Amino acid sequence: MFLSKNKVHFVGIGGIGMSGIAQLLLAEGLKVSGSDLKPSQLTEKLKRLGAKISIGHSADNLTDADLLIYTSAIKKDNPELLAAYSRGIAVASRAQALAELANQKNAITVTGAHGKTTTSSLISHLLIKSGLKPTVCIGGELVSLSGNAFRGKGHYFVLEADESDASFLTLNPLYSVVTNIDREHLDYYRDLDHIIETFRKFMDQTRDEGCLIFCEDDLELVKIARSLKKRLFSFGLTDKADIFAKDLRIQNSLTRFNCVYRSEDLGEIILQVPGRHNASNALAAIAVGLKLKLRFNSIQEALGSYQGVRRRLELKLKQKDILVFEDYAHHPTEIKATLEALKNFHHKRLVAVFQPHRYSRTKCLIEQFGSCFHHADQLIVTDIYAASEEPIEGVSAKSICQKAQEAKVKDVRFLPKEDIVNHLLKQMQPGDLVAIMGAGDIGSVANALVERLKGSHTL
Repeated sequence: MFLSKNKVHFVGIGGIGMSGIAQLLLAEGLKVSGSDLKPSQLTEKLKRLGAKISIGHSADNLTDADLLIYTSAIKKDNPELLAAYSRGIAVASRAQALAELANQKNAITVTGAHGKTTTSSLISHLLIKSGLKPTVCIGGELVSLSGNAFRGKGHYFVLEADESDASFLTLNPLYSVVTNIDREHLDYYRDLDHIIETFRKFMDQTRDEGCLIFCEDDLELVKIARSLKKRLFSFGLTDKADIFAKDLRIQNSLTRFNCVYRSEDLGEIILQVPGRHNASNALAAIAVGLKLKLRFNSIQEALGSYQGVRRRLELKLKQKDILVFEDYAHHPTEIKATLEALKNFHHKRLVAVFQPHRYSRTKCLIEQFGSCFHHADQLIVTDIYAASEEPIEGVSAKSICQKAQEAKVKDVRFLPKEDIVNHLLKQMQPGDLVAIMGAGDIGSVANALVERLKGSHTL
């Protein structure tokens, strides 16, 4: 597809996945253009790299493109998409485009309901530090890369495999890393059985000469993996796995554990990111490293220098005994893991600020949302970020507040997004840890709070 095209246009180029593909094509020497509804740091970065960016969607944006790539968020009546069809311009989805790029190399894919971005970034960081020069396209900005995409000259391509709409079925990876299965993306899937069957299809597409690397702690994954005729390698936090964590300790921002591989204690891993879930993510990366025959001391050194991903337990501010974190958590399982990790920091109060993401997710998981905030001393919930969905009658942020109150969360309140920063500034105390969570635009609250705190002399 790409090798025969010179000028590629992206509809929705500012998305994290689309921007990554665009960066890779620019690095290949192709001419890239694209449109999005509003400017962002990613569109500005693409401009600096040579892409022509248009704000707003119009048929005029296509100019002389000979391939159009669109995201699943783009509606069928989008003027640029309609213009491409009418002019006979080749059209591909984001998933098809990524699959073509990935399948040209030895793909190392990471999928699962939770942990994809952190796990794929750990693997990317490990391979880069080990001199394997991978190509990378992930769903978050890796601190050590200062971005989410990197074109390497090596044989491997590390990428997130998107399970949200089953588009990962376009991939045939050499190594498949699967972190977990959960009730997620129920706007697309009928039920949990549908999710499980789709994961089975994906896992079965792992190349026979490759390996299926999966989390032994997830019973559904274990059932699927054991039923497939694939080379298997498991990781986990219990000794049932091929590689597991022993003596796990979490101390503020550090996660430490001994790595045991088939009864042999290989040595200690020290991560600069906190949480049991990050220990599991790191074990997945170690598993990949061992399959690639990397020396364990090289793996130790590389993971020890890993600095994380933007918006994944990102420390935004440490000042005057105040800590402010931002995290992408938007599913109850993720929220629980994030707050559990943060409780290990020295603090007097843990204040959670949450922006729900999608009406459909809120409706389907409302009971779980009620019980996932129990580590918080105070909970602030703001309006649902729709993510292009239409509102659902009877579903609102206040539904989460009600369920949290029923679950005995200590101090629960609803606030409009524009009121959150002033409220926090009025009631914050030395010793507070503030966790601002969500997959929408709640990052603007985190940034505004940090700027106000930096200029404040009252705490």
